[in-house]
Amino acid sequence: MEHSNPAGTNTRKNIIEAAREIFARYGFRKATMDDIARAARKGKSSLYHYFTSKEEVFQEVVEGEAAEVKAEISRAVAAEKTPQEKFRAYVITRMTAFKRVANLFSAFKDEYLESYSFIERLRENYNRYEIETITSILKEGLERGAFIVKNLELTAYAIFTAAKGLEYSWALEPDMRKIETNIDSLLDIFFYGLVRR
Repeated sequence: MEHSNPAGTNTRKNIIEAAREIFARYGFRKATMDDIARAARKGKSSLYHYFTSKEEVFQEVVEGEAAEVKAEISRAVAAEKTPQEKFRAYVITRMTAFKRVANLFSAFKDEYLESYSFIERLRENYNRYEIETITSILKEGLERGAFIVKNLELTAYAIFTAAKGLEYSWALEPDMRKIETNIDSLLDIFFYGLVRR
């Protein structure tokens, strides 16, 4: 397959963009190459010139969305000054991004997709990225004397698991202000604990 010519690269991009919409609307299972071809205004045969299967198109779509979310989180975290602000930026950016990227969200949630090895790799890589992001914020908080963390790995994993556990119910909440209020309440517990000192 040739990916060197700019026209081909653009065609490929257009197909991926069209597929992103189709997968978001119908889900991976119901979407067809015919749907994607129609949305991309291409013949089905020209789709097969760029991609071998619907799975390959979906892989490109979700990997693109994952890269987008990672870049967004990294920018938001880097823009903040204190470790506490970095955490808030991390959680809020993560939630808003996941509400927007429907395909990535289903790649993480849909059990039907678990049989695909690329989904498993995507999940592993993405989860590793998140845990590393949390760990680096925790480390910075420790170095600056803002946090007391007895076990870095365990704390990072617990925060990651909490964020993951809440993303589904929050994804269904249409009011972003309500989500931010909930996030602030949770961060209060995280930063200040439950026990009166």
